[in-house]
Amino acid sequence: MDIAATMRYARLSHTKARDLVRCVQGLPAAEALRIVDFSERKVAALLGKTLRSAIANAENRAKLSVDKLKVKEAVIEEGPRLRRYWARSRGSASPVLKRMCHIRVVVTDGVEEPAEPESSATA
Repeated sequence: MDIAATMRYARLSHTKARDLVRCVQGLPAAEALRIVDFSERKVAALLGKTLRSAIANAENRAKLSVDKLKVKEAVIEEGPRLRRYWARSRGSASPVLKRMCHIRVVVTDGVEEPAEPESSATA
């Protein structure tokens, strides 16, 4: 069963965050948390928070065992940009883009959900 957690509008560039996220994919949840906890990067704190949220969702909502969870998918998507301007000489300005990203983590226990039977639609 797949359980997801999302952090939206994180004040971080998506390009700076993707390399740590790639390291975490496919690992058991406990090992992924260990990697995130010992990293000193800004994305590590945000990814750790989202990963802990996904684990808590799996534990509380779906009643899954934490020991069996794996990180199925960890994705950094580009979010909106704040457009600011930096004053320059002779009254001009240079644009500054302050980037944001969305972090999505999906954990799974490896068991597929049973397919629901198709019902025939009669009018």
